[in-house]
Amino acid sequence: MRSALLVPDARRGAGGPAGPRLLLALVALAAAGCGPKPAAIEDFSTRLVTLPGRAQVRAEVLSDERDMVRGMMYRTSLAPDRGMLFLHSSPGYHTYWMFQVRIPLDIVWMDSEHRIVEIVTAPPCTTEANQCPNYGGHASSQYVLELAGGMAARYGLKTGDTLEF
Repeated sequence: MRSALLVPDARRGAGGPAGPRLLLALVALAAAGCGPKPAAIEDFSTRLVTLPGRAQVRAEVLSDERDMVRGMMYRTSLAPDRGMLFLHSSPGYHTYWMFQVRIPLDIVWMDSEHRIVEIVTAPPCTTEANQCPNYGGHASSQYVLELAGGMAARYGLKTGDTLEF
């Protein structure tokens, strides 16, 4: 006994052999997967940040409050051409801390025009949470870029520079 894939058929009521309709559906499904593909899975949640001098950093983008709280916690490295970009929903005096961040970071605060308003180099803090200091929040900002420690100086970043993203 042969089995056939049954699909609804308005002309027959219950269903019948799929035949040409199944073939058409499979071809359409295969064609839907065609087209340009991202270079890597990370492209879905990253953005290129262009620095003065045209150097670029690929930054993970965080806008969800839960993700932003976790930030760089527990990571053991950050490549020189990578970073993390925090997108706050509105300008404010945003402070950051380094609890459970195991690597030094440069933290770059920017206003709503992407202009740098503050830069801090923060050491790791793996002690108790109440012993980790807060950084920044001295100027109104909407965006914050975290880079590996020392990279802000290496890239020549300074207050007043504008980043593109």
